[in-house]
Amino acid sequence: QVQLVESGGGLVQAGGSLRLSCAASGRTFSSYSMGWFRQAPGKEREFVSATNWNGIRTNYADNVKGRFTISRDNAKNMLYLQMTSLKPEDTAVYYCAARSVRKYSDTYYRQVREYDYWGQGTQVTVSS
Repeated sequence: QVQLVESGGGLVQAGGSLRLSCAASGRTFSSYSMGWFRQAPGKEREFVSATNWNGIRTNYADNVKGRFTISRDNAKNMLYLQMTSLKPEDTAVYYCAARSVRKYSDTYYRQVREYDYWGQGTQVTVSS
């Protein structure tokens, strides 16, 4: 199992930047493909970004591509999401998620149902 704790959320003006962090503990972090999702009030949880076990392969939702960057540091058991050019529509609770994968798998995942473990979320609010 792995435990996930997000941090770094907050209130920012449109056009600003934030860096979210996700600290993982438990089983070897490199055993997991990781993702970021978000959920706005009254909406379903949606995919934001994902990466494979070593961070080489990444994928983004169309509405964040070019503005957000996912990265991971396996030595520190950390996942990050650098968010720039933030828009009011980026306002949501952001969650990191983990899925156990076979060793050296290059796969990343985009669906909520494909992940086994979730953090508690961190609120991001972008004011106009």
